[in-house]
Amino acid sequence: MAEIAILIAGLIINGLGIVGCVVPALPGPFISWLSLFLFFLLPEHEIGVWTLVITGALMAIVTALDYIVPVLGAKQFGSSKEGVWGGMIGIVVGLFFFPPIGIILGPLVGTIIGDMLAGGTFTKALNSGVGSLIGFIVGTGIKLLFSIAVLLIFTIKAGGALSDVFSNWFM
Repeated sequence: MAEIAILIAGLIINGLGIVGCVVPALPGPFISWLSLFLFFLLPEHEIGVWTLVITGALMAIVTALDYIVPVLGAKQFGSSKEGVWGGMIGIVVGLFFFPPIGIILGPLVGTIIGDMLAGGTFTKALNSGVGSLIGFIVGTGIKLLFSIAVLLIFTIKAGGALSDVFSNWFM
């Protein structure tokens, strides 16, 4: 019975991890990875140590990329330091004051405002904003791919564990 509760909790954690991929306040990849760790703790776990270590390393890389990719996108399109800061502030403001569209428009508007305050032209600031937006979307996509892959691993492994639990009940 405890195994079923852990497996259900793992699926809920995976769902929260996927939500966390689009909500900046939640560390989506880490939350998703926790489901594998929880599953690993079962007495007869189906997740191997190497699966846990490799997915943990990938989770760390994906989390780092989430911070790096939007900055690289803005920089690639010519953003100033103020524009980069504006984009980061825009994500937070957009998330809390204008959800869900603010999460998309926040980095764009924040980068534009930051670059304009730094003395850039509107055209240059708009280009930087688009770069920040593209970086944010790419970073979110990378997080979603990781969390969906973790969900697939969990689901495949949990399916085997559930069949073991039910076969013990009925045999």
